[in-house]
Amino acid sequence: MKTEHESKWAGRRLTQAQSNPFAYTDSNKRYYTYDYYLKRTFGGKCAKIPLDAGFTCPNIDGRCGTGGCIYCSGRGSGDFAREASVPLREQYELTRAALSSKWDTTRCIPYFQAHTNTYAPLAVLKEKYEEALTFPGVVGMNIATRADCLPRDTVAYLGALSQRTVLTVELGLQSCHDDTAARINRGHTWKQFLEGYHRLREDGAPILRCVHLIFGLPGEDDEAMLETVRRVAALRPDQVKIHLLHVLRGTVLGDMYERGEYEPLSRERYISLVARALTLLPPETVIGRLTGDGMAEALLAPDWSRRKVTVLNDIDKLMVENRWVQGIYADEILKK
Repeated sequence: MKTEHESKWAGRRLTQAQSNPFAYTDSNKRYYTYDYYLKRTFGGKCAKIPLDAGFTCPNIDGRCGTGGCIYCSGRGSGDFAREASVPLREQYELTRAALSSKWDTTRCIPYFQAHTNTYAPLAVLKEKYEEALTFPGVVGMNIATRADCLPRDTVAYLGALSQRTVLTVELGLQSCHDDTAARINRGHTWKQFLEGYHRLREDGAPILRCVHLIFGLPGEDDEAMLETVRRVAALRPDQVKIHLLHVLRGTVLGDMYERGEYEPLSRERYISLVARALTLLPPETVIGRLTGDGMAEALLAPDWSRRKVTVLNDIDKLMVENRWVQGIYADEILKK
């Protein structure tokens, strides 16, 4: 018996987009892309503006460790933001102007990206966030942080903020495995992640939760990576970002790589892992990204990651070849 989708197009020569059985798409993508989410939420493309508000991290300043995560650059994942010494409004305007040639849109989302952006007194956080809301074209806000840096007064304020704008809090989990967390110097456990993740919704505020995962962390095999995906899928996050582990010059991981102590994922293995991960995530979860960017001049490995578009294309091809769509194997996870 034909599905409703198959019956709709019966007898016609179909494009790849028309033959796509996935519900949350308007293209050939068989997963819920961030671009499609922006169209549904804001009516079209938005420019996401990375900001560096000058914060640090608890595994840098000594609260739970020093040195930061082994893969982080000195900018704390904020390499694409302007320097923190530049005032926030100027950072925003400069990046907005630079992106205007790439995206024809007036809609913007300030993204507090560098380091841990709830790791400061509440008065300081309020000053930064409230200023960003006054920038021209702002339609929402994204805040990158750690699940162990969400005290109740901060969460209460974020809840109030989410009533005034579309607020997404991005949590850097990377892996559910505590031995991996210790190996990468993350500084918090899976239990602490769950506490922070659930606290964001305790009062019923419409805070969107995005979980960051990294594939290729030292000591993890394919099953360990996919187990993290399964555990995160069971939480039904609003968004997930999947990153490839980039080896950057000047990091602890970079030193390990140059000593022969770390081998990056191959291109084929990464593509297979990502495609399989998509089949496990709920179809309603927005996929914020499927691979990250390493600063070109600092990237040691893997070199294949420089050709990001071809990687994304090959993920699409593998999904089509296997007749996979996002969430096709998620039911058993979600029933538990």
